[in-house]
Amino acid sequence: MPVKPLPDDAVDGTAPGARSTHEGILRRQSARESAARTYARALPIVPVRARGLTIEGADGRRYLDCLSGAGTLALGHNHPVVLDAIRKVLDSGAPLNVLDLATPVKDAFVTELFHTLPPGLTDRARVLFCGPAGSDAMETACELVRAATGRTGLIAFTGAGHARAPGSLEASAGALDQVVRLPYPQDYRCPFGVGGERGAGLAARWTESVLDDPGSGWPHPAGVIVEPVPGEGGVIPAPDAWLRRMRQLTADRSVPLIVDEIETGVGRTGAFWAVEHSGVTPDVMVLSKAIGGSLPLAVVVYRDDLDAWEPGAHAGSFRGNQLAMAAGTATLAHVRENRLADRAATLGARMLDQLQELAGEFPCVGEVRGRGLMIGVELVDPEAEPGAGRVAGAAGDGDGDPPVTADSVRRPHPAAPDLAADVQRECLRRGLIVGLGGRRTSVVRLLPPLTISDEQAAAVLDRLADAVRAAARCRQVVRQQRRSRE
Repeated sequence: MPVKPLPDDAVDGTAPGARSTHEGILRRQSARESAARTYARALPIVPVRARGLTIEGADGRRYLDCLSGAGTLALGHNHPVVLDAIRKVLDSGAPLNVLDLATPVKDAFVTELFHTLPPGLTDRARVLFCGPAGSDAMETACELVRAATGRTGLIAFTGAGHARAPGSLEASAGALDQVVRLPYPQDYRCPFGVGGERGAGLAARWTESVLDDPGSGWPHPAGVIVEPVPGEGGVIPAPDAWLRRMRQLTADRSVPLIVDEIETGVGRTGAFWAVEHSGVTPDVMVLSKAIGGSLPLAVVVYRDDLDAWEPGAHAGSFRGNQLAMAAGTATLAHVRENRLADRAATLGARMLDQLQELAGEFPCVGEVRGRGLMIGVELVDPEAEPGAGRVAGAAGDGDGDPPVTADSVRRPHPAAPDLAADVQRECLRRGLIVGLGGRRTSVVRLLPPLTISDEQAAAVLDRLADAVRAAARCRQVVRQQRRSRE
C-alpha cells in the first residue's frame, strides 16, 4: 500500500479511537518484548506513516524525527528514489537473497560505492559483504586484520561505541580483554586536563608509547580502530591533526588503521566519509546504516593486500540482500549527485552556531559540538561541584607549553543524565524526536536527514530550545522547593 503523504510540519491530531489503539500496542509491547528494548522506553510512540523528516503515530500525532533510525535514514523516511529502487527489484522478479552470488543489483551497488570512496583507497579496494548490521561489519573487520597480520590485539579509544556484538564489543567502552583502550582527545572533558591541540598531542604521544614500548604490557596490535566522530560516545569530532597522526603512526609500524564510518558515513558530517575531513586514507572502512538506504546492509572495504582469507573463511546467510543493495545504490547516488554532504556541512554549521546561544542562555548546557548534521548538546548540573576539565587557554604541543596547575584548570560541571532525559521528554511533548548519548547519556543528539529544509531546521531548533528551557525551569523549581523545606 502506498504511504499516505504527510505534511512537513508536526502537529497534533488525535482521531477517534486512535489513543486506545496507540495505548494497546504499547501495552502489548511492554508485556511481550525483552527488557533490553531501549528507544521504545524513552519514546513511547507507535509510528504508522512517515515521509522525510515527519512521522505520524497511531494516536494521530506528528513528529519531526531527528533520530533518523539512529542514522540509517540519510534521505529521511520513504524517499521517492529509495521506494522506486525497491519497487523495481520487486517488479523485476529478481531473487531477493542470493548469498554472495554476483547479480546486476550487487554490481551496481559496488560500482556506486567505489565512486564515493576516499582517494587512495578506490584503486586498491576490496569489499566484503557480511551480516546486515554494523556490529557484524565491525566484528568482520577485526577478524580481517587479525588474519592478515597474524596478531590478535587491538587498540581502540575511550568512549568508543563500535556496534553491539560480542566481537565488536571488545573494541567498545567496557570491554575487558584483547583490546587496549587509549585516551580519546577532546576539549571539554580532556583526559589530561589541558584540551585543545596540546591535549590531542598528549593523546597521540600515549598511543605512540603503547605501540613502541615493549614494557607497555600490550603486544603489537593487529589494528587500530578509530571513529572520526564517536556518536554514542557523545558526538565528539576527532581533531583532524590527531587523526593524521594516527594514520602516520600506524603506517610507519605496519598496523592497519580501521575507520568506523557506520554512523558518520554517506554525507552525515559534511563530507561523504567523515575521514575525508582530515585527508586520511584508512586501510579498512567499516560501513553500515545509511548505505542500505533504510534497509539492513553492512560491508567492510579494505586494502587488497589485507585480503588473506581463504574461500569460506567468512560467511553469512544474509550477505545478499538485494532490496538493501538497490536502496543503497539509490541513496549513495542521490547524496553524491545532489551534493548533500556539502548541504550538511553548510546547514550543520549554521545549526551549531544557533545552538551556541543555548550555552549562553542556560548554564545547564555545558557544550554544543558536532560536525555537519551530527550534533550533540551536553547537559550538565551547574550547581554541582565542577570536576576534571581542561586548562583554560592551553594550546600548542611543544616544550614551551605552560605547566598545568590547579589555578589554570577550568573545570566543567558534572554531566546531568536526568536532565538530558527530561529534555528528551520535553522534546517529544513538542513533537520532536531526539536521541541521547555520551558516557553518562547526558548528550542530546540530533541526526536529522540530509534532506531537512531550512524551515524544518528552524522548527527543530525552536522546539529543542523550548524543551531545554522547560526542563531547566522545572528543575530549578524542584530545587527551590527542596531548599525551602530544608
